[in-house]
Amino acid sequence: MKPVTIYTTDTCHYCNMAKAYFKEHNIAYTEYNVGTNAEKRAEMVNMTHQLGVPVIVVGDSAMVGFQESKVAELLGIDQMPMAA
Repeated sequence: MKPVTIYTTDTCHYCNMAKAYFKEHNIAYTEYNVGTNAEKRAEMVNMTHQLGVPVIVVGDSAMVGFQESKVAELLGIDQMPMAA
């Protein structure tokens, strides 16, 4: 599985949603709290050119925000089809 890194803050609802998704799917990840870690905040801004969180990095692909379908695609996780 590709390495997963998430840049978060304590008050970010979408960060918590992403971490819950990772836990539900048994996805190991490294978390950096950019609210308390200035070095990782600078790294995140250098990578994305913005301060929005979460920033999720899967392998070499980075995204700002939590997009479940995009994360699943990058990790090769089958998505359940939506009920009609």
